Amino acid sequence: MDLSVNVDHIATLREARKENFPDPVYAAIEAELGGADGITVHLRGDRRHIKDRDLEIIRGVIKTQLTLEMAATPEMQEIAMRVKPDDVTLVPESPGEVTTQGGLNLLNIQQDLKSYVSKLVNAGIKVGGFVDPDMEQIKEMARLGVQYIEINTDAYSKLRPEHSRDEIIRIARVAKAARRENLVVHAGHGLNYRNIRPLLHLFEITMYSIGFSIVSRAIFTGMKQATTEMANIIKGVK
Repeated sequence: MDLSVNVDHIATLREARKENFPDPVYAAIEAELGGADGITVHLRGDRRHIKDRDLEIIRGVIKTQLTLEMAATPEMQEIAMRVKPDDVTLVPESPGEVTTQGGLNLLNIQQDLKSYVSKLVNAGIKVGGFVDPDMEQIKEMARLGVQYIEINTDAYSKLRPEHSRDEIIRIARVAKAARRENLVVHAGHGLNYRNIRPLLHLFEITMYSIGFSIVSRAIFTGMKQATTEMANIIKGVK
């Protein structure tokens, strides 16, 4: 299993004071040194944390896999075609939200994303979608021609361990269904050093995208060490 570290919240801290530090580029490098298999950034339409400059420099300096989270807009498609991240994860965006609220609801989206996805795939970019653990969403994702999904683990992350069994079963069923559709399975949102452990037996999930808990831990240990601690948990290192 792999770990992609989301460095958005380093940029959030920078933007709180409108300074030029702390730099998410430096955080991405430190995460790689700590054992990250990839780096994730979300370039939002409002540019409230990650900026175009961050994305472009990170693309040039990291040695691992770059995942760009973005809304399915013409502007973002153009940026992705130019910067060429390894992966693009399509996510919903709502004005004023603190963080992404829920997965893409493909059953309610009027825009047909099939040609949008196809253009990115033809440019050599792997495309996935951030979805809630719902069977119907998986079928729609497969129809669009994406290569992977990222299961939204937000609902699971809010549950106490003794109440999480049903949600784990739900995630497991969706992960298995996605694999039957030949989709690679990632997962993320709200995961931390404790609640990720019960998910690690779901072998269909091959990558976890984690940001806030690692950045929070990094305040006390540094980004490299915080990443190492999470990577060791995911990879089963004692």
